[in-house]
Amino acid sequence: QVQLVESGGGLVQPGGSLRLSCAAPVSIFSRYVMAWYRQGPGKQRELVAGITSFSSTNYADSVKGRFTISRDTAKNTVYLQMNSLKPEDTAVYYCKASSFAGAYWGQGTQVTVSS
Repeated sequence: QVQLVESGGGLVQPGGSLRLSCAAPVSIFSRYVMAWYRQGPGKQRELVAGITSFSSTNYADSVKGRFTISRDTAKNTVYLQMNSLKPEDTAVYYCKASSFAGAYWGQGTQVTVSS
């Protein structure tokens, strides 16, 4: 059973920052595209950012310039640095590892942006 372990969520004020982490097994991390998704209250799950094994990245328009996805090969971990957070960023954030062979999801971590 492949397990993606997420951490770093919490409560933050508007304009604040958080960094999410997702640790994956080395067999997955080295070969899969890693991505962060989110699902806000009453909304569908949406792609936030993705990164390939070659560190090519893509972002949702709503987070460009505020969020940065990165990967640390030595730690088999992908990060999502979130700056200038807005109330509309409030959601459960999920880590996903995907390839032609299939996809795996983390359990999700709650991010709440509120004053």
